[in-house]
Amino acid sequence: MKVLLVNGSPHKEGCTYTALSEVAKTLNAEGIETEIFHIGSEPISGCRGCGACKKQKLGKCVVDDIVNIFAAKAKEADGFVFGSPVHYASAGGSLVAFMDRLFYSSGKETMRLKPAAAVASARRAGTTATLDIINKYFTISEMPVVSSRYWNMVHGSTPADVQKDEEGMATMRVLGRNMAYLLKALEAAKKAGIELPEQEAPVRTNFIR
Repeated sequence: MKVLLVNGSPHKEGCTYTALSEVAKTLNAEGIETEIFHIGSEPISGCRGCGACKKQKLGKCVVDDIVNIFAAKAKEADGFVFGSPVHYASAGGSLVAFMDRLFYSSGKETMRLKPAAAVASARRAGTTATLDIINKYFTISEMPVVSSRYWNMVHGSTPADVQKDEEGMATMRVLGRNMAYLLKALEAAKKAGIELPEQEAPVRTNFIR
């Protein structure tokens, strides 16, 4: 089993990475393989709303960049953790653009019923708003949301600060153990012959008709 942890910060080994590393270390101790995927510091374009990924049944975005690199990895993954720094009391813009395109172009096919969690890193405030934004991608994609014993957040201005956030780091470890447990439970259900829920054909309406 493997979990992909997405570092949505422009800093490869900053505060968000420090939080994700604690989750990954715990998952590894539970026998779960991990990979921390850094979205990088290069600009990531938002969704164009062209719909070509659906019309052409591509299973990926027509803009062939880091989003599609991750989408290919996601097909083989069993669970996900998306981490973001707090920018202006919200999730980082690059990660939002990344997730918009990822989930629209391949989310339903690639992510459905795979456990996921959001992690936020901040100096002080904006963490709960950030978590709320990220979690919405999971709940529209039929993904079980993994929680901890506190909201999945850490605080600090530097990686060293984050490591001193004892409650935050403990929250990351509990999150890792809960993710491992759920993955093992799903694997046990599969071996017992319990099938995934039937996927009903989507119904799409608006408020006019």
